[in-house]
Parts: sequence; C-alpha cells; structure tokens
Amino acid sequence: MASNKKYWKSVEELKEDSAIVKALQDNEFVTEIPTDEFLGNKEALETSSTTRRDFLKYVGFTTAAATLAACEGPVVKSIPYVVQPDEIVPGVANYYASTMADGFDFANILVKTREGRPIKIERNDLAVNGGSVNARVHASVLSLYDKNRLTGPRVDGAEVNWAEFDTAVAQKLDAMAGKDVVLLTQTFASPSTSKLISEFTAKYPNVRHVVYDTVSCSGALDAFQNKYGTRALPDYDFSNADVIVSVGADFLGDWQGGSYSKGYAQGRIPKNGKISRHIQFEANLTLTGGKADKRVLATPSQQVQILKALAGGSASGLPENIADAVNKAKAQLQKAGSKALLVTNLPDVESQTMALNFNANSEAMDVNKPLFIRQGSNSEVMGVVNGVISGSIKGMITVGVNPVYSLPNTAEFAEAYQKLEMSIAFAMKLDETASLAKMVAATPHYLESWGDAQIKKGTYSLMQPTIRPLFNTRQFQDCLMQWTGKAPKYYDYIKENWAASILEGGSWNKALEAGVLVSSAEMTTEEVNPANEGAGVMEESTSNGALSALSQEGGYELTLYTSTGLGDGQQANNPWLQEFPDPITRASWDNFLTVSAADAEALGLENYHVSNGALNGSYVKITMGNVVLEKVPVIIQPGQAKGSVGMALGYGRKAAIQEEMQTGINAYPLYQNFSNVQKVSIEKASGTHEFACVQLQSTMAGRSEDIIKDTTLEIFNTKDKEYFNAVPVTDYDHSAISVRDKRADIWSPFDETVGHHFNLSIDLNACTGCGACVIACHAENNVPVVGKEEVRKFRDMHWLRIDRYYSAGETFKEEIETLENLPAFDSYKVIEVPAYENPQVAFQPVMCQHCNHAPCETVCPVAATSHGRQGQNHMAYNRCVGTRYCANNCPYKVRRFNWFLYSENDEFDYNMNNDLGRMVLNPDVVVRSRGVMEKCSMCIQMTQKTILDAKREGRAIKDGEFHTACSSACETGAMVFGDVNDKDSEVSRLKNDDRMYHLLENVGTKPNVFYHMIVKNTSEA
Repeated sequence: MASNKKYWKSVEELKEDSAIVKALQDNEFVTEIPTDEFLGNKEALETSSTTRRDFLKYVGFTTAAATLAACEGPVVKSIPYVVQPDEIVPGVANYYASTMADGFDFANILVKTREGRPIKIERNDLAVNGGSVNARVHASVLSLYDKNRLTGPRVDGAEVNWAEFDTAVAQKLDAMAGKDVVLLTQTFASPSTSKLISEFTAKYPNVRHVVYDTVSCSGALDAFQNKYGTRALPDYDFSNADVIVSVGADFLGDWQGGSYSKGYAQGRIPKNGKISRHIQFEANLTLTGGKADKRVLATPSQQVQILKALAGGSASGLPENIADAVNKAKAQLQKAGSKALLVTNLPDVESQTMALNFNANSEAMDVNKPLFIRQGSNSEVMGVVNGVISGSIKGMITVGVNPVYSLPNTAEFAEAYQKLEMSIAFAMKLDETASLAKMVAATPHYLESWGDAQIKKGTYSLMQPTIRPLFNTRQFQDCLMQWTGKAPKYYDYIKENWAASILEGGSWNKALEAGVLVSSAEMTTEEVNPANEGAGVMEESTSNGALSALSQEGGYELTLYTSTGLGDGQQANNPWLQEFPDPITRASWDNFLTVSAADAEALGLENYHVSNGALNGSYVKITMGNVVLEKVPVIIQPGQAKGSVGMALGYGRKAAIQEEMQTGINAYPLYQNFSNVQKVSIEKASGTHEFACVQLQSTMAGRSEDIIKDTTLEIFNTKDKEYFNAVPVTDYDHSAISVRDKRADIWSPFDETVGHHFNLSIDLNACTGCGACVIACHAENNVPVVGKEEVRKFRDMHWLRIDRYYSAGETFKEEIETLENLPAFDSYKVIEVPAYENPQVAFQPVMCQHCNHAPCETVCPVAATSHGRQGQNHMAYNRCVGTRYCANNCPYKVRRFNWFLYSENDEFDYNMNNDLGRMVLNPDVVVRSRGVMEKCSMCIQMTQKTILDAKREGRAIKDGEFHTACSSACETGAMVFGDVNDKDSEVSRLKNDDRMYHLLENVGTKPNVFYHMIVKNTSEA
C-alpha cells in the first residue's frame, strides 16, 4: 500500500484546530480587502447619486483597477536599424556558448540573446563535465543589468579615462619596486589567465599571486595535493555508487562546487529493481539530508567521531542511536566494495584525507581528471591578511574578491587596507573593498568578456561576449596585457594560447561554437605554493586546528553554509535570488539562525504566525570571542540537531547594494580560520523579526490526500502498483469506481488525439529542490519581483513553486498511540526522536496543472481563461477583469493576482523599474498589468516556436525538441516535457510508468502535469 504518513509544511499545522491554518485553507486571500481606502467616505457616497464609476467602486476595487489599468499601457516606439547587423534578425533568438566562472560558480552555458540583449541562461548539453547550471547561474543574466555597476575607472575617487588610469598604475607599480605587493584573486581555473599572471609577475617580481576562495576548500585541496601531487578536488560520479554515506557534506548544494545532482539522481530512479542507498549524518537540515533514505542527527563534534568510525575506527563514545546507525552504515559500505562512497564537509585536512583514503578504490571517485574550481590556500591567505595588518605588505591588487566584506576580521583588515601605499581593486561595483581602494578598475560582466576555463582536467571551455560592454569597462586580463606591454587584445592572447597548446590542430571556430573542447593538453591553472606564512594563526596542512574550537566546553556548535539563493554573496543585488525561497525553510529576503525545537524552548525563543499566516520570530545575540552579532533572527527548524545551530553566509552586504536588497546579517565574522564549524554562545535578544516565509502559503485548500505519494523499494519490487500506487475511487451507482473511469466524468469529452497534446512529467525521486527551474521560469516569462512586504502577505508572483513537506516515519496518530500504550517498564526510546525533530522531507514542484477539466475555466465570467487544443490552459490577459474567481476555484492554488503594476513603478524598485533592468525582459512574453491573473503558461511561446520551426523546415518534430523553461533548466532530469500523442516519446513512456500519479486526482481535474512517486531504499545492514 502507499504510505499513510501525514505530510505537513509547518509546525503550525501540527497544532490542533489552528485558526491560522483553518483560515488559510478556507480563504485564497486571508487579508481583508482594504475597500475603505478605495471607497473613501461611505456616507457621502450613499447620499450621492450612483454613477457607473461609483457602481464599479461598490462592486470591488479590483474591477475598477483593472478597467483603469487597461488605459495605462505604455506606448513603446520601435526604431528600425539604420544598418542592421548580419547576425541579428528581429524576433529571432541567437544562442552563444559561453562559460560562467566567478570564483564560486563554474558552469558551461548557452546564452540566449534577443536583438543583441542576453535575456536567459541555458544549459550547454555538449558539456559533459560542465559544472552546475544552478539557480545563481540562471539569475546571473540579471546581474548584467545592475544599475549599480561602475561606469568607468577611478583614481582617488575621481573618474578618469583608461589612459590616465594606466599611467597612474604604471607609475605606482614602478614606485613599489622592491616592496611586497600581493595580487589577490579569485580562482579563475583559466589556463590563459594563469599564463598571463605568470608573465605579469615575471615583469614585476615583487608582486606575488595569491588565490582567495571566499568559501574555502583548503582542507580538501591540501589533502588531495598531499596524496596525488596536484592542487585540485576529486570529481565524483554518484551514479556509480550503490551506497552513499555523507558526513555533513551537502553535495546536492554547494559542497566542493556542487554539480553532483545529475549523477545522484540517476542512481535514485528505480532501474531493474535497484536504487542507491543514501545515509546522511548532519546537524543542519540540508537539501542532501532531505533526499536521504536515512538521516541521522549529529553535531559537528559527533561528525568527527562518526567519520573516524566509518573510516575504520570505533563508534564507542557516540550516543547509542548514532553508534547503531554508524555500525550499520559501515557494514553497508563494506558490502558495497568499489560501489561505496564516503564524503565529508569537515574542514580539516585529516578528515578529508580519511575520506580520500576510504574512496581510493571507489568507482565513484575520479582522481585522474580532478576539478580545478577551487585553488585557495588558507595559510597563504592568512599570511596575506597578517601582512596587511602588520604593514609588511605595502600594496594589494584584488580581482574578483571582496576581502573587506568576506574576511573574518573585516574591521581590522579594512583599517589596515586603507593605509596601503598601493591598493587597486578590479570590481564591477563599488563594493566594500573597491570603495576603500585608491584605484578602482571597472570590470565587465562575464557576458561582456572573453575568457577560458578548465573546470575539469582535460575539458576546456571558452567564454565569449554576448553583448557590447554596457559601460566603459575593461577586463583584468586586458589590463595586465596593457601593463606588461603586450600589443594584442586578450582575445588574441587566448586564441594564440589555444592554437599553441590546447586545440591540437583542431578548429578555433568550432571550439568557440561548441563552447567546450576535450583535449589531452596538459595546462596548469593557478600556481599556488602552500606557504607557511600564516603558521601559528592558521593550522598547518597536517594539523587538526580547524576543529579545535569544538573542543571548548559550553555553547552551541555552529555550522556555516551557503544558501541556495545567494551563495557566497556576490549576487546580493539580484532581486530574483533575494526573492527565491530557501528550499528548506521556505523563507526569502533573509538569513537567520536555525535552532532545534528543544534548544529554542530552553532559550525562550519562538516562531509564531500572525493572523494572515505570516511568520514572526525571536532575535538572538551570537557571541564568539570578540565577535558579537546583534539581532540575529531565529527560525526553529525541524531536523536541526540538538546543541547545534546553522547560519548562511553571503548576506548583510551594504556597499553598492540598493536599499531593498540590503538584507540579512553578515556571518563572515564567524568564519574564523576559514572553518565552517565554530563554537558560539547564544542568548535571547529583545524584539520580533518579520520573515517573508511562504511555507504556509498555497495549502491546496486543506487537502492532504494524493499530494505526496511514497513507498519503499521492497514494496515497489514485490507488490503490484495497485497496492503502492492505488488510484482514488469515487462512488457510482452505490459501488466504487476509479476516478479515471469514464463513468466518473461529468464533462463532455473532446478529442485529445488530434495534433499535439503536451504533458509534463515530474519525478519526485529525482527532484532535489534546487530551484533552478524557478529562476529559469522567472527569466523566460518576465515574472515580477514584489519585495519582502508583499511576500509576507503571500503575494509573491512565482509561477512555479517548490513545496517542501515534512513527514513522520509513521502517522502522528499512531505515534501518540505508541506513547500512550507503552508498557510500564518500557523505555521511551521507542520514540526518542519524534517526527518533528527529525522529519523526512519531500520536495514537490507545483505549477498550473493545465487541467483538461479545469475548474478555473468554468467560473471565469469573461472567458479570460480557456482550454487549448494542445492541452494548455490559456490566459487572455486583456480579457481578465480580476474577479479572482479562478484562483478561488483552483485546488492547486497556482494562480497569481497582480495586486500592483510591478513594471515601471517606483514602489517596486527592482529590475522592472529602470531602463537597464528591463533589458532582461523576454519580448516573446507580455508584461502583465495590474488587476489581472497570471500563471504558468507551459511556456506556450517555446512550444509554438518549435512547431513553427519544424513547419518551416518541412519536417516532423523529434522527441526531445519540445521544452519548457523548467524542464530545460532541470539538470537531474526530474522534469520531462513532451507530446503524449507521440506514443514513442519519453513523456508518453513516463505516463505509463507504475510510479505515475496525478496531484489531487480524486478532485477529477485530469491534469496534464503528472508526478512520479517517491521510492526510498530503507534496507539496513
């Protein structure tokens, strides 16, 4: 049978008869419509004669607003090209292969341009080892149109031209001869840049190159370098692992650069009766922990013991439940042999070496072709920091890094930085470091730049500009060429370098067109010499200093992490990412401290929902030595290990960040010794924080049946699908019939077999909740950003949301009965970890289900929403008068109402309010006005283009050609879109799979979106 678990989104739902949950179930919009503000003086209106305008006011302000808004449409004049560029055809998109490499995210991509404007990022399917095209990579196109970007170079705060800037730099470099100057850069993973830097430091021997990774992987790099002689990270193919054990490693998130989701998902889809077994030991509830078959709560100090036990030691000294889980996991790893994989995020070299040694014979780990996406050395960076503070370093050039913001001891460093004789900052914006630098070089966005990268050994990729530079900017590499007296541009330098070393006789143009090239050429990336200049302050590569703080008595163990939205904080001024809900907490526009329910109770902390469902919470003060963070908001997180807390890096930025995006608390001061685990003290502070959290939104009108379906691998392999995936039944003529039976249908059918009929398949086993689809939908469909206050009122405009559900191992009713019926002398260990302390997690993408029997269509009084022949549920925006009947009648709660005009409105100062930001808009999709409903269109503009292209070329459409923004963005293959009338198509095969079910199928809406149920591998050793 299918699972009888109770699924829930928020702790609030566990409270019996919660008035807030009831209100959210009963009402589409909980907040009362403020009609008084619009109607003005009611008494005066009643005594006056009723005009048509007054009548509209009485009927409801939305109707009037929609009517008036229809007259507000802006007039935009098109100006034809005087001389049209050959490569630009109005109305036709161009695609360019390129590479994103910002030091934190590395990915091979395709850039979609319209009329010379980059408007969307896609995956480059030719790149097999091309990094992860995650939510941040998709959103990076919007960062190109950031109105806060620098418009030109500066010297001593004054704008200058590049000739004046070059002269000033040359004079300063000559004057600094013999003095210690550091070139502090991000990881470029670029063979051409590395060569150029070597030539620059050869001309200026007093300049030394140091690589600084804002979020360090130094322990893993040191371990790999000690064992294999190369400063790199091992690559992992999780599809080759039968048993995966992770000790604190969020490998579906940003662990060691990410990019492991695809391989993991391949091993999680049942094939031949098998799926991989995944066990997770962690403190914070992560994306990876949420997908695990078995998740064990363990603080960072316990994780150290767990790793040692798994790698051959003993589990003695650990709590009984953890020791038992470790012994079982250890047995399964041993049984799996070369199909076993052990990974960890503990920051010290010893732990990383243990994992490397354990995986030495694993088929899932690749050490021959490692990753070059992290190159920093903690000891070298700390040596630079100490040198700047002590005054021994006299000059600094920073490229792609922002140390004044991201170093742990920012105040001390910032003061010393300003006293440097020479400080040059290469930056896109006047960030925290650039604003203090004596000279600032305005750099272009990567979509305006040339470059190359070697993300994985033997796989090279190119970066090419997709638009002319918007401002008077120049690449760092072009500046180096200017300062070393080289004549050609950096483009020529790359081309010559590739011709001599990488192409191996191949074509440059073909490599540029494909974006990637597999070559046997041996090219070095950043040269880093692990110096011991920071010894005494930082641990040396053989010590265990990174974890020394955990041995201190008292306090809480803090795990620092990077959020799925903001990462290391480079794109903090990106409204798409700020409004992106965290996959676990479902909160946006914030970072916060996550604490367990037990610790929250002990500290007197609380989260509570106000009358409209919005979440509020307590503040705490965090103390760690001399570091004090005031007013840190708290979220009580199910699944947080007792005695541990978690906090995201990348927030709290102020410089060159517009006011609305200055969110959260900067947690980098807690990142001491570049270790992600720390010991901190916490005490409650006064005040209440208001979160923009959507976890209680869209409760599907209180329905709970047939939303998430799951089963175990054993049941899936041994029972018929009627047992584990039963179809709901309804009553017909005093007997039960399937809801799929034609007799259960009260609609007049129409022929769906003619032409195309589109369906979208979503595999919940493969979906990791990463959110790339959400951002891709934003970019493709011009979805507006509404801001924190509107999100708090549940007015976010996301066409696609990823619901996160918690569940118990059994139903709560059974859990309570278990407790009540315990024999007198039995231990309460039967239920030692209640479901809400360590819940199972499920992620479910939900968009308009494009129902064939759509309840929204029957209630629209103006036929604004209707059904198309190809199965899509259409919206005619010009017809919509904003009655919102459709939203009220939709059981999936996927329709979004335009409460405001979000474009060209000063109240919504995001990308749609300025000319530069609006350049990202897709001209194929209309920008909706105030007072109308909008929702997922199943990317009809994309499907129609595919049909028209095939028609023009006189050919049949092949399977795999149809895409939506979400399906093309999904790296794991969880989303598959296609034509079910093509019986040989992948989507047609998936629709007939045993795991297929429809969301709320008992309602009878017959959706064109279907899901594949979750299968967990619960086998123990």
